[in-house]
Amino acid sequence: MALDAPVTAVAGVSPKRAQALRKLGAATVRELLSLYPRRYLDMSALCTVAGAPIGASCTLCGRIHEVKLKKPRCNLSLTEVTLVDDTGTLIVTAFRQPWLADSLKPGMAVAVSGKVEFNYGFKRMTNPFIEVLEGGAPASGVILPVYPLAAPLKAGIMRRIQESALAMVRGVADPLPLALRAKYSLMSKGSALACIHRPRTMEEQRQARRRLAYEEVLLLELRLMQESLQREQGCDSTAHRIDGPALAALEQAVPFTLTEDQRKAKGEILDALASPHAANHMLLGDVGTGKTAVAAFALAAAADSGGQALFMAPTEILARQHGRSLGPLLDAAGVSWGILTGATDAAERERLLERLASGDLAVLFGTHALLEPDVRCARCTLAVIDEQQRFGVGQRQGLLEKGECPDALYLTATPIPRTLALALYGNLTLSYLTQRPHGTPPRETFVHDSAAKGAAYDAAKEALARGEQVYVVCPLVGVKRPEPDGDDASGEGDAFCEAIEIEDDGDMEQAPLAAAENEAAFLAAKVFPDHRVGLVHGKMPADRKQQVMEGFRAGDIDVLVATTVIEVGVDVPAATVMIVEDADRFGLAQLHQLRGRVGRGERPGQVHLVSGTRKQAALDRLEAMTRTDDGFELASFDLGLRREGDILGNRQHGASALKLVNVVRDRGLIGAAWEDARAIIAEDPLLESEAYRPLAREAALVYRSVQDSSGG
Repeated sequence: MALDAPVTAVAGVSPKRAQALRKLGAATVRELLSLYPRRYLDMSALCTVAGAPIGASCTLCGRIHEVKLKKPRCNLSLTEVTLVDDTGTLIVTAFRQPWLADSLKPGMAVAVSGKVEFNYGFKRMTNPFIEVLEGGAPASGVILPVYPLAAPLKAGIMRRIQESALAMVRGVADPLPLALRAKYSLMSKGSALACIHRPRTMEEQRQARRRLAYEEVLLLELRLMQESLQREQGCDSTAHRIDGPALAALEQAVPFTLTEDQRKAKGEILDALASPHAANHMLLGDVGTGKTAVAAFALAAAADSGGQALFMAPTEILARQHGRSLGPLLDAAGVSWGILTGATDAAERERLLERLASGDLAVLFGTHALLEPDVRCARCTLAVIDEQQRFGVGQRQGLLEKGECPDALYLTATPIPRTLALALYGNLTLSYLTQRPHGTPPRETFVHDSAAKGAAYDAAKEALARGEQVYVVCPLVGVKRPEPDGDDASGEGDAFCEAIEIEDDGDMEQAPLAAAENEAAFLAAKVFPDHRVGLVHGKMPADRKQQVMEGFRAGDIDVLVATTVIEVGVDVPAATVMIVEDADRFGLAQLHQLRGRVGRGERPGQVHLVSGTRKQAALDRLEAMTRTDDGFELASFDLGLRREGDILGNRQHGASALKLVNVVRDRGLIGAAWEDARAIIAEDPLLESEAYRPLAREAALVYRSVQDSSGG
């Protein structure tokens, strides 16, 4: 019970400190102990200044001799700290952290951790982690945990608060069954909490993290799987027919040979639909691998079974494109279909809804308009959601409620490695598409410094001269990047800013319209004066966006200046060149999505990434785009660069409960927890047995806490 007490019950937590802890997401003792150290200072492996090897990362302790704040130019500040120990002098340089000049004073004992360099006659560290050692240097062999902080909490205060919290929960009951702990040689819950906050060795810390990370994944998988079971309760699902005439006719109508991946995914989806249980299936397809063609077979199966299918897309552009690409195939298979969006006129809307309600219409493509109350199906047995990550949990559930217990098929072009997919979507069965269709033209990617971006625009002009079309994608305004917290002397400010990336148009809602209009006007007047330049961005009314995109598709526009609104679903075969301005501001996955818009016809595509950054990490990310066109490989690379807290994010349902899991490092752990959860649910779906009741209680408490903290 102590775990669920308020943080004010912990010795040393005043109301003011409790308020600071709540800013960090800790309102209870459980949440406080889940504020795990973000790193450790291993004093058992201390170096002296003289003994610190050049080129290696190490930890040193010393006293501050001098602190200087310098401004070599108007927009750049650096703090220079001279650190001394009994063996020599170390110069610490911290860029863009002027608050250090106020918080660090001569005579202070500090520990610094970073890479040692040598220049101008001294050993140096640039932007190392800096920890003020209260009371002087700790005893040799101590491992100091380093926690996230919020004013007025200081490092020493946070450590004392965590020690008090650990004392409160000593002997805490363990929710994991003994059989699972023995199977993987896992330490107890109480020992794991003590060892992750106060490790005696770094190996002890690693074992504690492994145990707690396993529990995190297991609880999430159990929750997801139970949610799927709840969807089936009290309703009859449809075992779809997968050998009917519409499916057979569709097989004959498809004008190309399916790839091996497509054939495999088609079989897996049809098997899921044929099951007497409600299907929850996700089709993860890399850019250009033909997800919608595979989904067409699911639509035909619904028609063969006397049911109806709703196919929801995030934009009107994409919904209409699905109608254009799949409509002729459905016509050939004898399957009736229609398209419903917010722009559908009243007479057509009424006609479509009447046919849907009577059962005369088998497939209805649409946008959020499908969620309206007057959209009623005679017998909806299949719900298909394209780019499902663009919809909220409530919207996805709203579409499923259009039928009694419809099968669900989710499509995504976001390349998610299998371990991450299991962590996020453990309640779904999964199919993957990684192969692009045979005969697809190649696509090349180039990176240019902004000073040399003329080469990118030369390539665009050459394409235009051949009668092809060009995209120019730009963020239009900079993303406001937060200054690091003044209490954080870690030197991580720049690294954090690298994680602030543009993921969709919602990240640019504060961009003035004039920025987009000025960019398009400049390109039309100065760069492409002999060509027709159009503009599309997320703030445009839907009908205007549709008009511009139709003009580009029809060839009435040669150069389309766009924000991320073109990321998904735009299919213009004549578009062969894309220029992405300020490419370092976009996420890797999003850049891969964007480049999927070119090379979709018979001609090869070129993508030119223009960036003015000098940060090596950002340049490495962009160079990865030139080495591979495989979205799943890129995603794994991207995940390997991120901190654990950035990998899963809070946008995903339940992901905020995963504090320790790293999907790159923890592949085996995630797979094992998923298999164990599946076995537990098969044995005891409601977790009512004596062995699993503690797990059920822990999951309820953890996810109640997650919902409370997210406002859910």
